[in-house]
Amino acid sequence: MAGGIVRGTGSGMGCPDWPKCFGRWIPPTEISQLPPNYQQIYGAKLKGEIEFNAVKTWIEYINRLLGAFSGFLVLATLVASLSYLRKDRSIVWGSLAAFILIGANAWLGSRVVATELAQYMITLHLLLALMVVAALLFVLVRSGAISQETPRNFRSSKTINQLLLVTVVLTIGQVLLGTQVRDALNEVVKRIGYAQRDYWIEGLDWRFYVHRSFSLVILGLHVAFIYQLTKAYRTGALASLGKALIGLVVAEIGTGIVMAYFGVPAIAQPTHLFLAVLMVGVQFIIWLLLHPALSSPERVIDTARLQKI
Repeated sequence: MAGGIVRGTGSGMGCPDWPKCFGRWIPPTEISQLPPNYQQIYGAKLKGEIEFNAVKTWIEYINRLLGAFSGFLVLATLVASLSYLRKDRSIVWGSLAAFILIGANAWLGSRVVATELAQYMITLHLLLALMVVAALLFVLVRSGAISQETPRNFRSSKTINQLLLVTVVLTIGQVLLGTQVRDALNEVVKRIGYAQRDYWIEGLDWRFYVHRSFSLVILGLHVAFIYQLTKAYRTGALASLGKALIGLVVAEIGTGIVMAYFGVPAIAQPTHLFLAVLMVGVQFIIWLLLHPALSSPERVIDTARLQKI
């Protein structure tokens, strides 16, 4: 969410250096706290265009602080997972993967600054963040925080898995296409300025129209998937997650409509991205629960018995 706010407010270079911000561990709040020649010091790689803006500086720095705080929480998760070393090592490996990935993403954040917000680096930054979420969700489900009863209609599981796989792949593709739309929007803003917000959408190219139209395909896939899911699982975690997922899809399309027809309000941009991440996260939890060997060792026995019967 914080990263989406950084993108939506154009605060990516609010701190022109890393890990410090304007050479300080605590960023300045007013221009008088900077040296008179700060533009020459920090603006060399930005072709002298760096302009101090306290709001943007602190938005970017708070994003970094939240990233660091998340890193400590992932480290604590890794330490806590050691108690499962003999019981279920996959929990330890999942926690270790999350720790390595979030460390790698912190480094990648520095490269985003070093490359002056190169689009491919921002996209990689988002993808790695999704991988961190996936690793943590695996640990959450594997440790037994979310459990699911065996399905009433076991024979439909193959159809459910196939639909889910297609839905996940296309959803991630839609998210990545959304980052391309955001890049195109940045170019439009540079060309016509912030004062012409109502005309931003008109200046976008084919990527926006593909992204907008493809949302209907994503909606249709989710409806088909959730229909099959509720046939097999009428109660329990999967039934609840299915309802939550369709709600997220509708809300995601709703924020897209708000941006397209109401002048791209700033709050809608990070909300749109945040809902997309939640969608992918819920999809991944459902995928884990549909694969007993991944979600819980105990459920493998139950499913094996059901298959035998």
